[in-house]
Parts: sequence; structure tokens; C-alpha cells
Amino acid sequence: MAVYVKDLEKSAKFFETYFQGKRNALYKNPKTGFSSYFLSFDDSGRLELMHLPGIPETDSSPQIGYAHIAFQVGSKEKVDQLTARLKKDGYTVKSYPRTTGDGYYE
Repeated sequence: MAVYVKDLEKSAKFFETYFQGKRNALYKNPKTGFSSYFLSFDDSGRLELMHLPGIPETDSSPQIGYAHIAFQVGSKEKVDQLTARLKKDGYTVKSYPRTTGDGYYE
């Protein structure tokens, strides 16, 4: 999966801190200003965080395109603990953990 982000360093640090991502060396294209990191996770999944100056920001939801990303953390207790940690660290929790109609605890 690849996602454009506003702040590449801050975004990479987020996935390292909360989901144990391991980033590769920064790639930067000097002609376009594009830069990216690939983050690897224990389950062998990879996430590319990309930044390109000048891409317009939008915060409307829902919108066409990226909707969400999911990480398996191991148990309901770990989901609850991670949610509490994110809130304690100042992140906005828009929806608290629950079992969805398709049976996932998220």
C-alpha cells in the first residue's frame, strides 16, 4: 500500500512507534521533490509513505480513494491498549474499538 502524506518524517515515526514499522533509507528525487520511505512490518506487509510538495490537502470524508489501513495487533486487549496509548499521546480517537458487523474487533 502507498499513501501520500503531508509530513513524511512525522508519518514514518508514527508507524515505527505504534506498529513497529522499520523504514528503509529515504528516497528523494531531486528533479521533482518526490520523497518516500518503505516501512516493513513483522507480518511482511509493506507500506510506502510518499511526499510530493504541492499536492492539495483535503479532509473531506468520505471521498474517492484511500479509506483506511488495518494492522493486526494480536488481541482485543492489545487493540484497547493501543487505542488508549494513542489517545494519551494526543491523537484524536474518532471511533473507539468495537466488533464490526463483519466480526472484526477494530
